[in-house]
Amino acid sequence: MKPVSSDDPGKTSIQVIERMISLLDTLARYPDPVSLKELSAATSLHPSTAHRILNDLVLKRFVDRSEPGTYRLGMRLLELGNVVKSRLNVREAALDFMRLLHRKTNQTVNLSVRQSDEIVYIDRAFSERSGMQVVRAIGGRAPLHLTSTGKLFLSIDDPKMVRAYATRTGLAGHNKNSITDLSKLERELSLVRALGYARDNEELELGVRCMAAGIRDDSGKLIAGLSISAPADRLQEEWVDDLVTTAQQISVVLGYVAQPQEVS
Repeated sequence: MKPVSSDDPGKTSIQVIERMISLLDTLARYPDPVSLKELSAATSLHPSTAHRILNDLVLKRFVDRSEPGTYRLGMRLLELGNVVKSRLNVREAALDFMRLLHRKTNQTVNLSVRQSDEIVYIDRAFSERSGMQVVRAIGGRAPLHLTSTGKLFLSIDDPKMVRAYATRTGLAGHNKNSITDLSKLERELSLVRALGYARDNEELELGVRCMAAGIRDDSGKLIAGLSISAPADRLQEEWVDDLVTTAQQISVVLGYVAQPQEVS
């Protein structure tokens, strides 16, 4: 086999790409335009090399030249980022994480979104070994106030919206454990806000308990809930941390950046 020399075209191309990425990563760390001298020092590139690559990036709009000799990230990156964002959806982002959480807990893991006064189950990871029949099929619906994910969505509504929901739905219950009283629901939602996750204690189906954590998009909006459903006597408290962490990981894939005051 012929040895790869330093002037090998493949190696040269990879080296150029690495240098381009290094320059872009460095520009991303600075809120203001950066001089060629600073960029050269930060990337350990010779100024002439950095200048040549930056000129190519400017031509392709990946970098903007603010003033002579200073650079910042260009709008082309934003355009491409928006394309990526438009092609991402919560089901694609969540599926692998859901499978991992299911393997860890051996219980059903649900992905749900809000539609008006209900949640809709849009995906699920489960197996027959969980010991529990799936009570809501993908595409199935359930009232917000009777489900852990539904409570997540209600917890971010203002009090007037919660009261309006109660009036519209009558807070109809499914069994003796269902929350059908507005004051009790309000206390429950206050607890959800304090804890950062929600529970369903056999309120939708007798014998089934759930816990749910929220999934947020790049704007911080709550767009879905990730929940674990298990037979009432098998739901384990230690799953809460795994559930919250998994929901956060999915949120990160969707572009969400946690605020410093948020508990990890």
